[in-house]
Amino acid sequence: MKRNAPSAEPAPVWDAAAVRARLDELARRDPEGKRFGSEEHRYRLTPPLPEAAVRAFEERYAIRLPDSYRTFLTRIGGSGAGPHYGLLPLDAPLPVDSDDAVDDLREQDRRPGFLAAPFPLSAEWRGNPAERFDEEAERARVAGSLVIAEAGCGEFVRLVVTGPSAGQIWFDDMTWDHLRPGPGFRDWYLSWLLR
Repeated sequence: MKRNAPSAEPAPVWDAAAVRARLDELARRDPEGKRFGSEEHRYRLTPPLPEAAVRAFEERYAIRLPDSYRTFLTRIGGSGAGPHYGLLPLDAPLPVDSDDAVDDLREQDRRPGFLAAPFPLSAEWRGNPAERFDEEAERARVAGSLVIAEAGCGEFVRLVVTGPSAGQIWFDDMTWDHLRPGPGFRDWYLSWLLR
């Protein structure tokens, strides 16, 4: 399988101390967890991932994670505080016999060849109700993307990892069969952090 070539641009600089200070401030301002999703992540991040763990994930799935996400994982945190219910872990074991849709999607993302396949979309996509439960077509539409957050009610956040849109966030509304593009990972995360 072909890996994405590393970006010619320098990796985005994340200021770990500034991110953590802002998360501490958000936690102080919202001690009861009233901001959407904060009751799940409580404004806490897990420790950053070792470079070797990220590299092993990339090698296993024959991809190169987008630099903004990759540097976040290795310098800021591996999961936790973030938009919606927070950032999902990159490579945590999946629960056995889970009924949660997010676990099904994370399992799908890790099937051989799924992440390495080029992400097919370049513009917003709205589904056809007649094709709503065609699982193969649904998988093909989101190949090359990784679920990184759950927004609730059948909505998920995907990060494109392959193809021309690599590094871009896409919002996946499974309830209404709707996929729409968003900003890059860094802009998406910072817009939540600084709000």
